[in-house]
Amino acid sequence: MTKNDQKTSVFSSYGSRGLLLASGLIAAGIAATILFAPNAFYRDYGIDIGSNVSLANELKAPAGALLIAGLLMLAGVFRSEFAIPSLATATAIYLSYGLSRLLSMAIDGIPHSGLVGAAVVEIAIGVICFLDLTRHRRIKVARQIAAGSACAAVTFSAEFTNDEERPKNECI
Repeated sequence: MTKNDQKTSVFSSYGSRGLLLASGLIAAGIAATILFAPNAFYRDYGIDIGSNVSLANELKAPAGALLIAGLLMLAGVFRSEFAIPSLATATAIYLSYGLSRLLSMAIDGIPHSGLVGAAVVEIAIGVICFLDLTRHRRIKVARQIAAGSACAAVTFSAEFTNDEERPKNECI
């Protein structure tokens, strides 16, 4: 990526941090609300948990995983070495939620408008995170190639017939 590309890129280092901050706060905030105030959270979507302990338990279980994922996303804001895992987590979480909602709509019908809106937002965040993730990976590979790293540009020739002669890829 050239200096000119960096200036015009939508996803600068600060953009990535902002994206991870927003996606992490959203995920962790939703998870915390589901864990500690599920009736208040789901009431707005027309879902009444009431005193159904089994339903509350079933809804809180994935909220714990969502909370951990949100915290991992936030880690990428503060530690650059977590940027790629944080973006991968955000991509996986948001796209899986959004695409699962679309599948549910196709199978079960259209839910409350708030849940339809959630699907749109989740897919949008997931796609943006995916685009930023691919940008980070391209930059990482380009830096490795520029530094002469064998990790980024390893090629094995057909002339190597046994493991003793084959160069070891120490990048794994």
